[in-house]
Amino acid sequence: MEIPEGLLGPLLLARSAIDRSAALRGDEEWLRRAWEAEKTRVLLIHDGRTLVRRFTDGAALVLTSPAEAPEGTRYLLGVDEDGVAYFAVNAPLPESPQSTGDAAGLREAAVLLDDRDAGLLVYAVALEAWHATHEYCPRCGSLTDVTASGHMRVCPRDGSQHFPRVDPAVIMLVHDDEGRILLARGPEWPQGRMSVLAGFVEPGESLEHAVVREVLEEVGVAVTAPRYLGSQPWPFPRSLMLGFFARAVTTDLRPDLEEIAEARWLSREELEAAVRSGDLVLPGQVSIARRLIETWYGAPIPDTGW
Repeated sequence: MEIPEGLLGPLLLARSAIDRSAALRGDEEWLRRAWEAEKTRVLLIHDGRTLVRRFTDGAALVLTSPAEAPEGTRYLLGVDEDGVAYFAVNAPLPESPQSTGDAAGLREAAVLLDDRDAGLLVYAVALEAWHATHEYCPRCGSLTDVTASGHMRVCPRDGSQHFPRVDPAVIMLVHDDEGRILLARGPEWPQGRMSVLAGFVEPGESLEHAVVREVLEEVGVAVTAPRYLGSQPWPFPRSLMLGFFARAVTTDLRPDLEEIAEARWLSREELEAAVRSGDLVLPGQVSIARRLIETWYGAPIPDTGW
């Protein structure tokens, strides 16, 4: 199977247009000046959502000045090529934003945002999700302090340092020699909703071995020749999704019913017909699963997604 290169553009959650400026995270004097600068821009983040202003042809983050931002934990997101600093503040969103925008999360907003705003939002969501589950020291249980502009927590009791965690997960489109792909449905998903297979990388395991192991465990299919497509963050809460294509060398399906309620082989014609009829609902545009499917299919697939 020949996979076209760059067929459908960049992965939607892998975009960015600012320098993360890691060297500035501990520079207290620079941070003070940046927070006082009128040109600095701030986005609010709360429970994975921010304010977004929608237009007929897209959307943009609602960014404020530091003077307008509420109190809350600050995360330095970086600096753009014009020297503008960007921060996120973890604080409740206004209950009545009036004309400022609507509350939205990554799944709804990312497909509408440009590279800068998509990168800022996925970064802020990921940092907020990590802080929400890492308030306490795993060694002694003490409440930790936020440092390094939101990129580290330090235990005041034992001095241990803790950094944002990322969990690598492989996600793979399995295809066979008859021009079909394998789609599956999780037990908690409604009838008709299907996607490609995925799973977390285990300790001491390569990405390629994880692809082979997960497919065999989940549906009983042996695969070979994993081919890497690309990666994107998936901060729900802290995954990094690494996309692969893999060729099946067996095709009998033996789903692990604890993880897979249904698995099917589909040709391009069967996939198109099922989507058009509404019998099959594919992952949303923001997911790497959708990109894998459309790259194999050879074109964008118009549907609502999920």
